Amino acid sequence: MNVKIFIGNADHVKHSQAICDMINEASTKRGTGIAKRSPAYIGKKLNEGRAVIALSNAEPVGFCYLETWGHGKYIANSGLIVHESFRKTGLAGKIKKRAFELSKSMYPSAKLFGITTSLPVMKINSDLGYKPVTFSELTDDEDFWKGCESCRNHDILLRNEHKMC
Repeated sequence: MNVKIFIGNADHVKHSQAICDMINEASTKRGTGIAKRSPAYIGKKLNEGRAVIALSNAEPVGFCYLETWGHGKYIANSGLIVHESFRKTGLAGKIKKRAFELSKSMYPSAKLFGITTSLPVMKINSDLGYKPVTFSELTDDEDFWKGCESCRNHDILLRNEHKMC
């Protein structure tokens, strides 16, 4: 597997659309609730060094970004995606580990969490030391909940008053 994993930077912004395409394709194929992000949003995360990108032959094959709320008190490693031709290779775990390390170095006092319905991602999170929590233990920052608006499960979240989706 000829893949290199990097902390995002300005040189990687050119891959923003390809990353969005990977996310959208995976969401459509799996029928899962992956929140959509714009290329500008992905590019901003890369440019700020708040993302991890995996490249193979100079093409993006994996990605994950850091999202913060409550003035840095809460952080999530979001948008984990691996190109389908690189799945089941361990790449997702390597990307997530790098994002976890980046999160801890940038926000050492923050509560780190992840939201997923993906069993493989739950396994990765568990291996990294994540503990399950209820929705009530998540941030009450309105910007966090606005980020859920593009998810296909948003109506369920609203009906359940942000207690489950």
